[in-house]
Amino acid sequence: MFFDIGPLELIALIILAVLIFGPDKLPKVIQDVAGMIRKLREFSDSAKEDIRRELGPEFKDFEFEDLNPKKFAKKHLLDNEDLGLKELTGSFDLKKEMAEVSDAARTVGDVREDGRGDTDTKSRTSLTKETPAEGKSVAPYDADAT
Repeated sequence: MFFDIGPLELIALIILAVLIFGPDKLPKVIQDVAGMIRKLREFSDSAKEDIRRELGPEFKDFEFEDLNPKKFAKKHLLDNEDLGLKELTGSFDLKKEMAEVSDAARTVGDVREDGRGDTDTKSRTSLTKETPAEGKSVAPYDADAT
């Protein structure tokens, strides 16, 4: 409903208010609370108008809700068509770019496996598992550490 209070919590608050203040004083308490809320709204509105008047005519459309960073970014960055963000995001296809990169990597890998593209045997054998020569010991290999 409002203030994240559900219907059951609202009913519980009403019952609690009736028990605390009693049925005869409850209307007076509700009037006092409503009057206080009305005065707080008037005070808030007058303070906003004073701030707008002090800022000058260039800030006549200033809204205090814009001070929220999410709303500020949405208003000034995402809704602004002058930036051309929609054209940029529409022209950039991440799936297509990733497919091109993976195809390029696959073709380079195929060339190296055939031996036509890479003549450096040291780089090719560093990726394969080598067996140690007789009499030489190999350092232990820990797959979790690498």
